Amino acid sequence: MNKISLHAEGISDVTIVPNTFIDQFMPSANGDYVKVYLYLLRCFSGNCPEVTISSIADRLENTEKDIIRALTYWEKLNLLILTRNQQKDITAINLVDLNNVQNDNTMVDDLDSELDEIAVSIHTETKPATRQSYSAEKIAQLTNNDEIKWAMHIVEIYLDRPLKPMDLQLILYLYEELHFSPELIMYLYEYCVSKGKKSASYIEAVALTWAEEGIDTEAKAKEATTTYNDHFNTVNKAFGLNRAPGQIERQYITKWVEVFGFSDEIITEACNRTILRTQKPDFKYTDKILETWFKKDVKSQTDITRLDEEFSKANKTQDANKVANMVKPTANKFNQFPQRTYTAQDYAELERKLLNKGL
Repeated sequence: MNKISLHAEGISDVTIVPNTFIDQFMPSANGDYVKVYLYLLRCFSGNCPEVTISSIADRLENTEKDIIRALTYWEKLNLLILTRNQQKDITAINLVDLNNVQNDNTMVDDLDSELDEIAVSIHTETKPATRQSYSAEKIAQLTNNDEIKWAMHIVEIYLDRPLKPMDLQLILYLYEELHFSPELIMYLYEYCVSKGKKSASYIEAVALTWAEEGIDTEAKAKEATTTYNDHFNTVNKAFGLNRAPGQIERQYITKWVEVFGFSDEIITEACNRTILRTQKPDFKYTDKILETWFKKDVKSQTDITRLDEEFSKANKTQDANKVANMVKPTANKFNQFPQRTYTAQDYAELERKLLNKGL
């Protein structure tokens, strides 16, 4: 993912939200779009880590597609200017001085629906091709299905609003192309809404992940989400976190469970050691510990104890060798000559000579 350079007009070294934005643009904007704009203001004011689409998504606990949709929204309202390379990746963001921007209410009202119909291409291996758009005739045909009607009714309850055209398109895509049953569609929305996520792009991303993992029934989905929620809760408890793990953190946890095949007990042990050594919840440090254990074929707590003992013995041997090297005599001009061994007779003769000399 490309690093994005930031440029701004009229931004000081503190995070200031212009009244123009609050009065004219914020009321009509999607809440996630507002979060992205406010986060950009924070980044422009300094002390912000390297900015990429991925880092913004991780920081705001959203998908990369959602971030690009938000940036496109503000670009169309002329609040910022996006620079893209030949691959259509965003490489620079220029935040425009709002004193030079005029708000068009009609454009604001129509823009969110327009963006929901636009397929934004993100250059990653996991993003699918643009899905088809269903005609009004096809929509009418499919929505005559009693099961789909009931599923749409339940989805409306979960979203707490009437279905929009984009919602219908997504539900039909799930049913027709991903072959999700009405029960699985309803659980998909229940699961996403329970995490505070109602955007169509987020729900679609979860659905595609399930499809790739072969989750094609409600029972499989419940088992998968329960299992991974348990793993996430285990790590959160060990690290003392009171939030859902971010995108990169989830990738680490998935790697520890699926690639390394570690139990929650071993993962907890690695997290505890991370806190003791770094005094903070460092996923990268924990990953190094678990990678080492994986290479050492650790399967249980007993294996970890064995490795600790081997490490302790190796350290003691190394320390003993250091001490021996410190006290070992070294060659110099005083001890380079051959050493003589004295007998009792030699000492007696030496004593006699000294006595005679004294007399």
